Amino acid sequence: MATQSSLAKHDAISDAELAARPSLTLTRRFNAAPEKVYAAWADPQKLMQWFGPTSVEEGSVKADIDLRVGGRYRISFSANGNYNEVGGVYREVIPNQRLVFSWAWHSTPERESLVTISIKPEGSGTLLIFNHAQFVDATARDNHERGWTEFLGKLESYLA
Repeated sequence: MATQSSLAKHDAISDAELAARPSLTLTRRFNAAPEKVYAAWADPQKLMQWFGPTSVEEGSVKADIDLRVGGRYRISFSANGNYNEVGGVYREVIPNQRLVFSWAWHSTPERESLVTISIKPEGSGTLLIFNHAQFVDATARDNHERGWTEFLGKLESYLA
């Protein structure tokens, strides 16, 4: 839950300042229908089967998803002996097409960023455009780019 000080801090950052922060975009084509790709993100039971880095400890992924605008999510997992937890709020939910949600690690809640997942039919498969924006710095962006690349590789295997 956001505290008054974190809300005030967010209000002090202009939209232009947020837009100027580092971001990343990854594009992947999956040999699966858009509905299946969307469900992999939207259904906690499905998400728990692929989410996390390649080093995630089997059975450690837990997901709590309230998939609606204003709904919250929380995902946790263990990897390399470390516990990780991330959460946020859904800002846009268009079934089988688009998800937009805030993203903040439990350990650094003040570093909130924004994830946009666009899902588009392409031939017999799906084009996923993954954008993660408003990073606090380039190092955070680069670390997330490595992580998301692993995650999307696992998603591709899950959908195959």
